[in-house]
Amino acid sequence: MSSQLNVDTIVDKAGSGGSNVKMANTSTYVSDGGAVTQNTVQGLCKFFSNIIGTGTIATRDSFNQSGITDNGTGDYDFTITNNMNSDDYSQQLTVDYSSGHVGGSYSEGEQNAGGFRIYVAEIHVNTTTDAPVAMVTVHGDLA
Repeated sequence: MSSQLNVDTIVDKAGSGGSNVKMANTSTYVSDGGAVTQNTVQGLCKFFSNIIGTGTIATRDSFNQSGITDNGTGDYDFTITNNMNSDDYSQQLTVDYSSGHVGGSYSEGEQNAGGFRIYVAEIHVNTTTDAPVAMVTVHGDLA
C-alpha cells in the first residue's frame, strides 16, 4: 500500500534548517507548463568546471572534477571524480572571450567515462588558443 506525505517544509529534527533528502533515480517532477513529467536525476548536471585558461591553468570552481591537465595552447584534459556510465554523455563548452574565440569539442576517442578533452580555437583560424575563461558542463548518466 502506498502513502502520500503532504507538508509545506521539511527541516531537521532540531527545526533549525533544511534536511537531507534522498531521491531514487526514478523520481519525477511536473514540467513548468504542467503537461509532462520529467526524471529529476536524469536532468541534473553531472560535472562542471570553470577554468582560467591563460598562464598557469587554474580551476575557479568545479563539481565532480578531480583534475585538469594543460596539454598546451588551448588544449585541456578534464578528469571526472565519479565516472559517467559510458562515453556517450554530452559535454558543452563555453568560452568567455570577447575577441573572437570559440570552444571546440573533444576529438574522437578522447572522451571516456572518466574524462574528456577540449580544445579552444580562434574563429575563422585553424589554430588553438588559450582563453581567459572556459566553462564546461556534462550531462548524462553516472556509473
